[in-house]
Amino acid sequence: METDMLGAAGHAFVMIMDPYRLMMLSAGVVMGLVLGILPGIGGLAGTALLLPFTFNMDPYTAMALLLGLASTTATGDPIPAILFGVPGGAGSAATVLDGLPMAKRGEASRALSAAYMSSMLGGVFGAILMGISLPILRPIMLFIGSPELLGFAVLGISMVAVLSGNTPLRGLTVAGLGLMISMVGSDPQTGTLRWTLDSLYLWEGAPLVPIVLGLFALPELADLAIARTAIAGNLAKTNASGMIQGAKDCFTHWWLVLRCSWLGAALGAIPGISGAVVDWLAYGHAMRTEKGAAQTFGRGDVRGVIASESANNSREGGALVPTVAFGVPGSAGMAILMGAFMIHGLVPGPDMLSKNLGVTYGMVWSVALANVLGAGLCYLFSEQFARLATLRYTLIMPSTLGIIYIGAFQGTRNWGDLYTLAIFGVLGWMMKQMKFPRPPLVLGLVLGEVVERYLFISIQRYGITWFSRPIVIVLFAIAIWGLVRPFMQDVRIHGGIRKMMSGFHAKPNLQPEHLFSVFILCVLGYMMFEASHWNMSAKIVPLIVGSLAFTFCSISLLNAIFRRPEDQAELGLNAEVIEKLEQKIHMDLESDTDHVPTNVIYGRAAIFFGWLLAFMASMAVFGLIPTVPFFVVAYMRYEGPEPWKLVIPQAVGLTIFIWYVFDQLLSIPWPPTYFGTWFPVLKMIPSV
Repeated sequence: METDMLGAAGHAFVMIMDPYRLMMLSAGVVMGLVLGILPGIGGLAGTALLLPFTFNMDPYTAMALLLGLASTTATGDPIPAILFGVPGGAGSAATVLDGLPMAKRGEASRALSAAYMSSMLGGVFGAILMGISLPILRPIMLFIGSPELLGFAVLGISMVAVLSGNTPLRGLTVAGLGLMISMVGSDPQTGTLRWTLDSLYLWEGAPLVPIVLGLFALPELADLAIARTAIAGNLAKTNASGMIQGAKDCFTHWWLVLRCSWLGAALGAIPGISGAVVDWLAYGHAMRTEKGAAQTFGRGDVRGVIASESANNSREGGALVPTVAFGVPGSAGMAILMGAFMIHGLVPGPDMLSKNLGVTYGMVWSVALANVLGAGLCYLFSEQFARLATLRYTLIMPSTLGIIYIGAFQGTRNWGDLYTLAIFGVLGWMMKQMKFPRPPLVLGLVLGEVVERYLFISIQRYGITWFSRPIVIVLFAIAIWGLVRPFMQDVRIHGGIRKMMSGFHAKPNLQPEHLFSVFILCVLGYMMFEASHWNMSAKIVPLIVGSLAFTFCSISLLNAIFRRPEDQAELGLNAEVIEKLEQKIHMDLESDTDHVPTNVIYGRAAIFFGWLLAFMASMAVFGLIPTVPFFVVAYMRYEGPEPWKLVIPQAVGLTIFIWYVFDQLLSIPWPPTYFGTWFPVLKMIPSV
C-alpha cells in the first residue's frame, strides 16, 4: 500500500510539472489572488466561471486550474484586511484585528509578509496532511455522525468566551443574537417562515457575505472618514526589512503555524463548518495558548495574523478529504469541484483511493504548488500593496466602497443584499463604538444553522442516546469548560461572589451608551414574541437561545448601570489585580477617533452613511455602472477636494475595471433599476 502511494505521488508530481499544466496552475493562482483581493467576491464565482473551460482538459490539468484558484483566494484575502480593515473574504475577518493595527503603526509590510508566509506554510501543510490522511481517515470519518458534528459546532460556539475578551456577557449576548439571525428564513423541520418580515428575500435566510462586510468593512471605513487621515502615517517600516521580519516571525513561531494549520485542515474536513469560522477558532486557540497573548492580541500582535492566516489556507486541503473520499463537499467551492469530477468521469469514493489515486495526488500537488506560487507573487508586489496604506482616505475610499457594494451583491444578487450591507454597517459601527465585540455575532451566525440542523437529526435518528457517544461527551465537556472558565476567573480575581456583589450600588449610573443595550433587548424581545406563535419544533430552539441572550444582556446592562469603574477600589482589590483586569482586552478593533469630539464623530458618521445611501439611491435610478464614475467624482471633489488630474483617471479606471471584470467576464446580473423598468431602450446598457 505504501509503495502504491509513493508511486502514485511520484507519477502525479511528474504529470503536474508538465509546462502546460504548470501554466494552467499559474493562471488559476493569478485569478485566485485577484478574487481574494476584491472584498466579498471570493473564489466561488471564479471556480464556477472556470468550470466550463475544463471540458476539453485532462483530469490533471483541470484540477490544477481549479485548485490553483481555490487554494490561493485565501492568500489574497489578507491584503485588503491588513491595509484597509476590509476582509477580502469572510475567512479573513480575524486577520483585521491585528493586521490593521500593525498597518497603522507603519508595519504593513511585516504584517503582509507574515500573512503570505503563514498562508503558504498552512496551505502546504494542509496539502501534506490531505495526502497522508486520505487512506487513514476514511474509516474514522465513517464513524462520525450528526451527534459528533453537533458537538464540533457547539465546541466552536464555546469560543465565544475567548472572542469576547473582557466583556463575556456582551459576547454571549451578541452570539445569541447571531444564532437568532442564523435561524431567519424557512424552518427546515416544519417549513415555518421565521422572522422573514413578509419578504421573499429572507426565505432562504440572511446571507453571510453582506453581513460580514457590513460588520467589519464599513465600520473601519467610517472611522477612516471620521478621522480624515491615512491608514498609516509613515513609511518607516514598509520596506524590504519589514518583509524579511514578517517571514522570520513565521519561522520563529513555527509551532503556532503547525498547530493552527492542523486545526484549519481538521475543521475544513468537517462538512458544514464554514470557512468563515475557521480563522476565528484558530485565533481564539492562539490567544488561549500563546504566552502574553491576552495583553497583546487585538493591538497589533503578529501572532494573531499568523494564527488566522495559517488556518485559513490549510482548510482547503482539509475540505478535499470528505470531497474525494466520500463525495461529501467540505465547502461550497468543493461542491463546484465535484462538478469537475463528473465532467471528467471521476467518482468520489474508493476509486479515488485506488485506480484514480494518481489524480488524487495530483490534486495534493496542485494545492501545495499553488500556495507556493501565490505567496511568491504576493511577495513580488507586496511593496506596492503596503504603500496603499499611506494614501489619503479620499483617494482609497471611493474605489473601496464601489468594490464592497459589488462584493455584498454576491450574497444572493438581490437588492436585499445592499439593504443588509447598510443595516449591518450601521449596527457594526455602533457595536464598535459601544465596545460590543463583533466576532461572536459572526460565530453564532455561521454555526447556528449547523447546530439546529444536527440537533434535530440527532434526536430523530438516535433519540436521547446520541448524548452518550464518547466523542460527543468529550466535545461537550470541553465546550462547557470553555464557557464557564472566564466567569470563574473573574470571580477568583474579585475575591469571590460576595465581594463581587458588594460592588453594586442602588444609585444608577445612566450613560447614553446604555441605550444600545436597551435596543438589543428590544430586538431580542420582539423576536421571541414572534417566535411564541410558531409550531413547537420551529420555536423551541429560538426561544431557548433568545431567553439566554436576553438574560445575559439584562445582567450586563444592570452591571453597567449599578457598578462604576471606581467601585473596584471599594472591593478591596489590590493594584496587581486591578492591573490584571485592565489588561484583559476588548476582543475587537477599537476606534481610533478619540481625538475627535463626540458631536463631530456622529456628524461625520452621518455624512459617511449618507454617502452610502446616496450611492444606493443612484443605483436604484440609473444602475451601478453609471453610478460609479459620478460617485467617485462627487466624493473626491467634495471630501478632498482632490485635483481633477487624480479624480478623472480614478473615475474612468474604476468604471472600466468594474464593467469588464464583473459585467463582461463574470456576467453578473445587476439589480433592476427605475430607468431599466420604464425605458426599455436603456436595457442595452450593461448595468441596467
